[in-house]
Amino acid sequence: MKSKEKKLIPVYWLGNDTLKVSAALFAENRRRLCEGLKAKNGVVLPSVVVLQGGEQTQRYCTDTDLLFRQESFFHWAFGVTEPDCLGAIDVDSGKSILFVPKLPESYATWMGEIFSKEHFKQKYAVDEVQFTCDIEFNMFYVCFFLSVQRGLNTDSGSTCREASFQGISKYSVSHLLLLFYSRLLKTDMELEVLRYTNRISSEAHKMVMKHVKPGQKEYEMESLFQHYCYSKGGMRHTSYTCICGTGNKCSIIYYGHPGAPNDKTIFDGDMCLFDMGGEYYCYTSDITCSFPANGKFTADQRDIYEAVLKSSRTVMAAIKPGVKWTNMHRLADRVHLEELVKVCILRGSVEDMLKVHLGSVFMPHGLGHLLGIDVHDVGGYPEGVDRINEPGLCNLLMGRPVQERMVLTVEPGIYFIDYLLDQALANPVQSRFINNHVLARFRGFGGVRIEENITVTASGIEVLTCVPRTVEEIEDFMADGKPFSPVVSQE
Repeated sequence: MKSKEKKLIPVYWLGNDTLKVSAALFAENRRRLCEGLKAKNGVVLPSVVVLQGGEQTQRYCTDTDLLFRQESFFHWAFGVTEPDCLGAIDVDSGKSILFVPKLPESYATWMGEIFSKEHFKQKYAVDEVQFTCDIEFNMFYVCFFLSVQRGLNTDSGSTCREASFQGISKYSVSHLLLLFYSRLLKTDMELEVLRYTNRISSEAHKMVMKHVKPGQKEYEMESLFQHYCYSKGGMRHTSYTCICGTGNKCSIIYYGHPGAPNDKTIFDGDMCLFDMGGEYYCYTSDITCSFPANGKFTADQRDIYEAVLKSSRTVMAAIKPGVKWTNMHRLADRVHLEELVKVCILRGSVEDMLKVHLGSVFMPHGLGHLLGIDVHDVGGYPEGVDRINEPGLCNLLMGRPVQERMVLTVEPGIYFIDYLLDQALANPVQSRFINNHVLARFRGFGGVRIEENITVTASGIEVLTCVPRTVEEIEDFMADGKPFSPVVSQE
């Protein structure tokens, strides 16, 4: 008698050298969620978690579809690429039910094959598939209590949309916050995908460094990055709007938006600040590289760049489980101020500068943030923890202590933003530290940011990003000199 063949677990794969991602990743996430709920609340009566997927939307009032990207919580639990779905998870048994739309027959003419429920069951390795129009009937027989995702995203300020369907009012509904914290720590399978997004995005940044030349447009560099990520990595989406600032535009923290759309001409002598990340199967990356457009640092560019690099490496050497992220931000501020004193932009006591928050004049944003399915991943502020109401720290996107298996960005920067500099010069408690004669030389400089993606280990960190970082590495790499040999981990 033949033994049963081992059931194959389906994978997401776009062919060529792209990464194969097993559906087991999402089954494990569902299991972790159920175990967490049972550990926190216990389960007395049957209960089900219901998550609503993203919807296909059109451009304003037209019939032109926007490129679909799955809702993040739903993706974390099911890994489904199609729109307009829901998912249910029986907390006690772990049983998973995927609800897909019942498509009209006309779909087959215009959009392609209409797949069966069995197709989706096999594709996503769920226990059952039903149509969304039948959800009320199916839910009636499986639960008394529903838990739906709802909560404030502390990064965007928006409230997550909760699942809704006809007949939900018949159930006792609770709002699920645990899902925020379930996404906080990454599994081995998730880390594998995040290493992949970082590898491809790092290679894309390196290709841009090789091709950038004065006279080009910033958007040409954005295009090159996106082309590499898609053609080599299967990344149809970027993690966020690409930031391709050069020259004085490097001081615009969120450059690339419609009011400043990566459209400046790159000039000889400009610094480049390129903040771009590719996304694979909804897992993101977030990398910033700063370097001179012509491949050679001036003395001033070297001074500012090496100040930020020192900050980055000092902070990364200090990160380990248990440290406070707010203290890491303060450490970056301290290093920046010490280095700005060395180049005579600032003068006086660094301790006194810290008391008047002078660091936020040169780095108004937070040190970094959680990274995962969202580029600003959820869970940065636990219940009861508010942002510190101080310049700089009030913009920090995580307020909890560092934990093993977190994935974070470390992105210190020094910027010369006229608005902030003018405010500081008009403020007697800050202006007394500023050497305005030297500072004037840096008006129009722009800024430098160095952004690494890291995962926290038991004793330190693993650096996921892999690009040239020292002045010597950058100049050699851009001049086609000796090859770049990265250090990929730090303990």
